[in-house]
Amino acid sequence: MFAIALFSLVLPVLVSAHGYVASVTIDGKVYQGNPVGTSPTIDSVIRQINSNSPVKGASNPDLNCGAGAQLAKDVASANPGSKLEVQWAGGTSGDAPWPHNTGPIMHYMAKCDGSCASYDSANAEWFKISEQGLEPGTQTWYQSQLQSGSPATVNIPSNLAPGNYLVRSEIIALQLAATEGGAEFYPACIQLTVGGSQTGAPTSSDEVTFPGGYTDTEAGILTPNIYNPPITYTFPGPPIASFITGGSSSSGSGSSSSGSGSSSSGSSSSASPTPSSSSISSSSATPSSAPTPSSAPIPSTPANVGGSPPSAPSSPASSPAPTSTATSGSGSGTCKKRKRSVDTDSASAKAKRGSKARMHKRRLGASH
Repeated sequence: MFAIALFSLVLPVLVSAHGYVASVTIDGKVYQGNPVGTSPTIDSVIRQINSNSPVKGASNPDLNCGAGAQLAKDVASANPGSKLEVQWAGGTSGDAPWPHNTGPIMHYMAKCDGSCASYDSANAEWFKISEQGLEPGTQTWYQSQLQSGSPATVNIPSNLAPGNYLVRSEIIALQLAATEGGAEFYPACIQLTVGGSQTGAPTSSDEVTFPGGYTDTEAGILTPNIYNPPITYTFPGPPIASFITGGSSSSGSGSSSSGSGSSSSGSSSSASPTPSSSSISSSSATPSSAPTPSSAPIPSTPANVGGSPPSAPSSPASSPAPTSTATSGSGSGTCKKRKRSVDTDSASAKAKRGSKARMHKRRLGASH
């Protein structure tokens, strides 16, 4: 009894942990879907599924349009460039938020043979029109926006040729995809008629079938490092069809900005080279090539050449006065004696001349 009671409590949680497409808005017009696994109550453009559980395994036939998907009775009108807002919901009745936040959102289209309301898509040839992974420069998936009620948005290619088409909206939940077979696929198909007069069309190399477009071991489905950031994610399946102008691919590798950044940081650090031998030498206190003062040789030219006269040496024998300085301003003792003798002689002559002059004056005074 306890086990039954516990299961009854857990079951609603498990059911609400999955989801489906509850509605789609095309150029502002809302198209409701039918609840999961019930008898259809409205004519919808969304193919109804019988379980909101994920499709498991890349070879599962339900990978085409969802678990037990049934033909829808209605077809929506659209044009090249039309905006589709796909409303993913949790649970089975559309009244719960989308439960997952890890993995890509991708959109494909396939041309129907005749009306899409009667077209068996088992062998449809799908081409990719958009892919959204990590928001640029972050480790946050676009899928996480669905949890707050935002729709998955995609535009019909602006150059798509007119015709009847299925749009396949797909979420891959990767929270268990670290091991093979853990990826959870949520596909849904919407029936359209596209008008206009464009001519764009895919080539055979753009197209895949479902199942057949994925393998369980390819990058983007088997993701062993999904919780080891920085995440580098590769979208599975084909690239966006080559004819689409301005294809919508958003951050397949969300870590490419931080990876580059880290490379730049690495480059920046490597840009500061190890000091060269010359810079190491310049930091030495005494360069090995420079002689120490004690070993400096005595110059052969006078020490005061080009500078102030040196002070008198304490030892004349060790520093003899150069003979070339005899004519300098500081003369020898002999020269000083000769100068004093000349000065004495001239003073004596001046005294004699003064005495004669005084005697001459006296004589002149006596005669008068």
